[in-house]
Amino acid sequence: MSIKRIDVGPRMSQAVVHGNTVYLAGQVAIDAPGKSAAEQTKNILDRIDGLLAQAGSDKTKLLSATIWLADMGDFAEMNTIWDAWVSQGNTPARACVESKLAAPQFTVEIGVVAAI
Repeated sequence: MSIKRIDVGPRMSQAVVHGNTVYLAGQVAIDAPGKSAAEQTKNILDRIDGLLAQAGSDKTKLLSATIWLADMGDFAEMNTIWDAWVSQGNTPARACVESKLAAPQFTVEIGVVAAI
């Protein structure tokens, strides 16, 4: 079975397709400094849409999602954006945890797995 890598970097690929499944790396917002959790979430979900499209998938085929928040106090704000974006009736298995993220400007990180 072949493996397709999307946006390959020296440390990681942004997405990897194996068989009929696409795995996305944890996505963070572009230009995150000064952006609210809602703005970061919107930016991340736009990036996820783009990566899923490159892999031949979309948000209606999400299997699982993991969301990391730097502060669980942002849970409701992030969920407002998530709930407007996620395909109702096609919601993935999901976990959301508080975690120290890679850099202080990041308040949200999201990783997903989807079917093709």
